[in-house]
Amino acid sequence: MGDTRRVVDGERRATARPLRPAAPPDDGTRSIPQPRRERDSLPPKSPADPARDTDAAAGAGAAAAPDGEPGPGGDEQPGSGPTAEPESAAESGGRRRRMPFAHAVRTRPGQLTVDAARATRAWSRRPGGRTALPALFLLALVAAATTAGAVIVPAAAGRPEPVAEATPSQTVPQTAAAPATPPLPEPTGLPGTTAPTGTPLPGATTAPVLPAGRPADALAGWAQRVSAVTGIPAVALQAYAYAELVLAQTNRGCQLSWTTLAAIGYVESRHGAANGATLQADGRALPEIRGEPLDGQGGRSRILDTDQGLLDGDRVHDRALGPMQFIPTTWQEIGADADGDGVKNPHDIDDAALAAGLYLCKGGRNMTIPGDWWGAILSYNDVRRYAQAVFDKADEYGGLSRDVR
Repeated sequence: MGDTRRVVDGERRATARPLRPAAPPDDGTRSIPQPRRERDSLPPKSPADPARDTDAAAGAGAAAAPDGEPGPGGDEQPGSGPTAEPESAAESGGRRRRMPFAHAVRTRPGQLTVDAARATRAWSRRPGGRTALPALFLLALVAAATTAGAVIVPAAAGRPEPVAEATPSQTVPQTAAAPATPPLPEPTGLPGTTAPTGTPLPGATTAPVLPAGRPADALAGWAQRVSAVTGIPAVALQAYAYAELVLAQTNRGCQLSWTTLAAIGYVESRHGAANGATLQADGRALPEIRGEPLDGQGGRSRILDTDQGLLDGDRVHDRALGPMQFIPTTWQEIGADADGDGVKNPHDIDDAALAAGLYLCKGGRNMTIPGDWWGAILSYNDVRRYAQAVFDKADEYGGLSRDVR
C-alpha cells in the first residue's frame, strides 16, 4: 500500500515520495497516531500514567523521520510539523505544556477598577469629557433627588391625622384665670329652647311681638320663676331673654344664651342698679347710669370725647352709658330699639341687652364654641379678669335655672 500512494511534500515542492509505514513500538503493541488537533484537545496526562507516556513516545518516534533521516538538519519532511511538539514534551518529562491565549488571561477585580479609573480620568481631561462630565454629575444629582422625593418624603409624611372639632364643655374651671381651651357657661333653662323637663318655655318658636306696650312682657311668667332662684330682677330677665329670642330669628348661627347677657349685666351695673339706679317697669334705669370719665386714671382707658357730650354729658372724655355700659362710639354703631318706641336708648335695658347681643355676635361668631365665646367677651372688655367674672356668673345662672319649670 505504501508503494501505490504518494504525497506531495508541500505546496511549492514538485517532488513526491512514497509514504512509509510507521514502525511498531518495541513492546509489540500497535499505537494509532492521532491527528494533531485531536491530540491537542486531550486533557493533560497524569504523572502516574506511564503507559500513556510510553504510547506517546512510541507514536512520536514512529513519525519522527521517514526513510531513516533525522528530522532536524535535513530536508523538510511531511511529519516535521508535528514532530516538534513531541520532542519538547519528551524533554519536559513526557508532558505537553499548554500556553494560555492572551484573551483568556484572568484579571483581578482591583486591577479592573484601577484601569477604569485611569481611563475615566484620561477621558475627563479631553475637551469632550470636560463638557460631558459635569452634565452627567448633575443628572445623577437630579435622579437622586427625584428618588428621595418619591420614596422618602411620602414615607416620612405618613397619613394626616384628623383634627377634632371643638365642642363646648359644661365644666366650670376651678382657677381664677381663664383656661387655654375654656368651657362654656351652663346653657340650660333658656327661653326659646326646651327645658330639661320637656316643658316649652314662652316664646319657644318666635319672638313675641305685641301690638302695644313692651314686647318683653310676654316673658313675664317665666321671668318671675327664674328671678326667684337667680335673684335677677324680672324686668332685666325679660330683656335678656327677649334679646336671645330676637337673635335666634335674625342670626341663627350665633346661638347666644341669655345667661351670657345676664352675666354681663351683672358685672357691668348689677342689672341696672349701679350708682343707686333702679330699673323701671318699662326697662329704663333711673337715674341714668354714667361711668367714670375715661381719662386714663385708675386703670381706665383714655378716650377723648366723641359725641360732644350729647349722650354722656361730658365734652372732655367719653363715659360708659346705661345698664350694659356702652361707650358713645360703640352705641352709635350698634345701638338697637328692642321695645319698639322708635328710640335707641342706651339707658333702656331692653335696647341695651339687644345691642349687647348684636355686638357679641359680630364677625360670624358662634357662642357655643369656646374660642368664639371668650373672644366675644374680651372684645366687650379686653381684661381677662373681667372675662373670667362673666364666665363664672353665666355658669352660676345656668346652674340655678336648670330645674325651673
